[in-house]
Amino acid sequence: MMTFALLLALQDRDVFGYDAQKVEKDIKKIVFIADAGTHGPPGNHEFVAGSLILARRLHAAYPNVHAVIYSSKNWPKDLSYADVVVVGLNHGGKAAKDPQIAAAVARGAGFMALHFGVEVNQGAEGDAYLQWMGGYFETKWSVNPWWTPSFKEFPKHPVTRGVTPFSCRDEWYYHMRFVPEMKGVTPILSDIPPIGTVQEKVSDRGGNPDVYKAVSEKQPQHMAWAYDRPDGGRGFGFTGMHAHNNWMVDGFRQTLINGLAWVSQLEIPETGVVCTPVTPEELQKTIEEAKAAIAAGR
Repeated sequence: MMTFALLLALQDRDVFGYDAQKVEKDIKKIVFIADAGTHGPPGNHEFVAGSLILARRLHAAYPNVHAVIYSSKNWPKDLSYADVVVVGLNHGGKAAKDPQIAAAVARGAGFMALHFGVEVNQGAEGDAYLQWMGGYFETKWSVNPWWTPSFKEFPKHPVTRGVTPFSCRDEWYYHMRFVPEMKGVTPILSDIPPIGTVQEKVSDRGGNPDVYKAVSEKQPQHMAWAYDRPDGGRGFGFTGMHAHNNWMVDGFRQTLINGLAWVSQLEIPETGVVCTPVTPEELQKTIEEAKAAIAAGR
């Protein structure tokens, strides 16, 4: 009996339908946990559909990788085989409290969080995320405005290989809570937000004096980051991905596929992971595939 659900084959690797525990030991096993609920109209918080795009391109680039996707309706009960866990959720609290994810990370598995999945509650949840990926969205500290950053310069890092300058409107969170002195953290996507994206008054996600001061002083804010954990594992955070159509933006897509490869400790070519364009037809198809899987309770 298969433990996952969709009848969907990709290059002989079934994203929703194989028993990952029986996959050969030399295959890198990546587990996506994607929220079954979207956010508003179709095309927003399409985490299952976005996971399909990432999994397909990773499979196309690496023959020794097998990714699987669980929707939040079919939360994995056993991650003892996982080499990497990727979460795209409408709040990451459940992931931060999951003992299976904690155990996977403790034995060296990579951890990656996307958009609302980077937000967890301050305290034990936040401490877990700091340990797993070096930063997180903290209410009353971080903010979540819609705006259009311009990513023009990138640090020298495997994740930035082949990433070309890009700009796209999304709900780009910033002013993350990072580990002290950002030790081990490499900012990947940074820009200086307009002052109109933040308020000085304290609110859960709209502003506070600290972030208002930082933006007023034109301090660069980080929307994606890589984290070299002290234990040798890796973490990656990416705050965009509210809008599904941004997968068609080359730099956006390249950053995500490179980030996933890096957190999986895969070798990234100097020109970046091969990452074919996403068409409007593919965007719509992945939404429909995700919707069908979720409707089936998978």
